[in-house]
Amino acid sequence: MQTPGLRVHDERTGKEYNLPVQDDCIRAMDLRQIKVNPDDFGMMAYDPAFTNTASCRSAITVIDGERGILRYRGYPIEQLAGKASFLEVAYLLLHGELPTETELRTWVSQVTHHTMVHENIKKFMDGFHHDAHPMGMLISTVAALSTFYPDAKNIRDPEARKLQILRLVGKMPTLAAYAYRHSVGLPYVYPDNNLDYAGNFLRMLWKMGDNSYAPDPILARALDILFVLHADHEQNCSTNVMRAVGSSNADPYVATAGAAAALYGPLHGGANEAVLVMLDEIGSVDRVPEYIKRVKDGKFRLMGFGHRVYKNYDPRARIIKKTAEEVFEVTGRNPKLDIALELERVALEDDYFVQRKLYPNVDFYSGIIYQAMGFTPDIFTVLFAIPRTVGWLAQWQEMLDDPDQKIARPRQIYTGAAKRDFIPMAQRKPAA
Repeated sequence: MQTPGLRVHDERTGKEYNLPVQDDCIRAMDLRQIKVNPDDFGMMAYDPAFTNTASCRSAITVIDGERGILRYRGYPIEQLAGKASFLEVAYLLLHGELPTETELRTWVSQVTHHTMVHENIKKFMDGFHHDAHPMGMLISTVAALSTFYPDAKNIRDPEARKLQILRLVGKMPTLAAYAYRHSVGLPYVYPDNNLDYAGNFLRMLWKMGDNSYAPDPILARALDILFVLHADHEQNCSTNVMRAVGSSNADPYVATAGAAAALYGPLHGGANEAVLVMLDEIGSVDRVPEYIKRVKDGKFRLMGFGHRVYKNYDPRARIIKKTAEEVFEVTGRNPKLDIALELERVALEDDYFVQRKLYPNVDFYSGIIYQAMGFTPDIFTVLFAIPRTVGWLAQWQEMLDDPDQKIARPRQIYTGAAKRDFIPMAQRKPAA
């Protein structure tokens, strides 16, 4: 009995093919049998930007964009962000299950043990110009860690792999804080392992001189929630880069640097900064209707609305919206929030945006919170990279253990010249 599948009739040859269907997918290699003649390479699928191509099987994160669902390892993001710490969620993403109390205590201790960086990293960072972008410094120093830990190349050794994961999760906030402190001309602050993950990061950022610094627990918890929300997001641009670089068996430091470089792009990690620019342009609540009209006229884009995957309200945006109110009780209300709330209200009542399924995404409120906490826009993407490192590492580890995976090597459709003979210099004519 023939396996149920997709029946393809090739009108060029009159032949029919039955392509097996599994998990509502066909294997791209099954298309290769569809040929006009035996010398053909075979049929390929053309899919720029992988808009409808599954590059892997993954058990880490699932998104249902139509229903506004995001789950890590099956757990709804709304439950994790409200009940679990970031390092608890990190353990879940990397190990597949939520930790027991003993497992969490051990995991936190191990991560904390690896927060310090080699003193030479400070010298390396000192080589950057005083106005170097913090994200550029972070990418470079993460890649430089590869030279400090040659054992990272043993990617098939489970113990070596575990050690690199602990190092990266532990050191990422330290590198991020160092990059920021260098960019504003302040001395580096060593980690304080008596503090939790987010609190320690805040201390490394804001401690001045010899004064004692105690992070506000509400702000530390808000940052921890933001870290949870940004920890992983399926096969996005930077995750795809992490898997692609890792597929060559590169060590996790250079693979993470590659992923961070993808995140650096304004179309990926810089959207929340664009929201702040938009809110500054609007200026006040009473100018929201005018701005909405200009958006509908095609003169501006509504930043922070719409998403490549979500065709419903981004579940992370709901959580951040609530977190913003808690943060402003400590920092004072950011006037941009009132503009954002009015912008959201008007847009969600307007058929133009509703019909196009343009709902607020995670970037719409996160930049407002970061700004209220004292962060400048140039560090927003750095804040994104810290938690996303966990997701990248979980995806990298899963990729290495997947027997279907090989070195990434997409095909192309060649559109260049046919074969032509070399022309001597004296016979060449200027190009048209």
